[in-house]
Amino acid sequence: MDQPLPIRGLLAGLAFSCVLASPAAAQESALLDGGKLLLTNGVATIEGTSGGGLATWATISGRETDVGVGLSAHGTIIELPDYGWTSYGLSVGLFDRVELSYARQNFDTRDVGTALGLGEGYMLNQDVFAAKLRIAGDVVYGNPLVPQIAAGVQHKRSSDTPVALAVGAANSQGTDFTLSATKLFLSHSVLVNTTARLTKANQGGLLGFGSAGENSYSLQFEGSVAYQLSRRAVIGAEYRTKPDNLAIAREDDWWDLFAAYAVTKNLTVTAAYVDLGSIATFDNQRGGFLSAQLAF
Repeated sequence: MDQPLPIRGLLAGLAFSCVLASPAAAQESALLDGGKLLLTNGVATIEGTSGGGLATWATISGRETDVGVGLSAHGTIIELPDYGWTSYGLSVGLFDRVELSYARQNFDTRDVGTALGLGEGYMLNQDVFAAKLRIAGDVVYGNPLVPQIAAGVQHKRSSDTPVALAVGAANSQGTDFTLSATKLFLSHSVLVNTTARLTKANQGGLLGFGSAGENSYSLQFEGSVAYQLSRRAVIGAEYRTKPDNLAIAREDDWWDLFAAYAVTKNLTVTAAYVDLGSIATFDNQRGGFLSAQLAF
């Protein structure tokens, strides 16, 4: 049976990363050094950047050190009472300094699509192109009071311009700007992150950006706290504030409780309970989050 296009894309991306970072390929290219401590590259967020599941961190994707190049690929599923979310993507880390990433988001409206006038199972799609630059500090090393700080940009393009405009959005594409500070207090096994985000995005951009009544950037915050149970296992929580631009539907803040486990040095699996609040007039969108990341 033929695989759906998004699944084929994810499998191709994972296979591509596996081939590039196989032992033979690593011997041919010393740049794939894989020297980071386990889990200190974060996991893939819903936007494809490195961090937690919902929040962008100052981490740089891939397992490279400051003399190497890293590669990663991810696939994520979120199951909610009325909606389904899948995303997949690839990212490159350059010398633990620069991160370049791409993610494809697919939001299944299921039966809600009929109630919203879109048709049953209508799929909202968005592409996210992102870049991040580490500008100071280190997540693990150095002064424990000086975090790693990174600035990022995320350009988002909705594939559903008529829908975005119909719900009252001013545009179907937009750009977020982030500034993150992340520190792992190794002696206490605790990681803390905070991110400031300038954004116009409605539901992360899936319902467009801004509105006729409010089309200016707003400052939002993302916070994460994680505790390392062992070198391979971590638990934590995240909170992400959201703008509320659209008149037709309330938009709530997001939060999650997560657990991540490094199955191998290259494969990390993350599971979470997520609360995304009200989405397009349908309240109590709480459910499960599952993500797999290959990183080299």
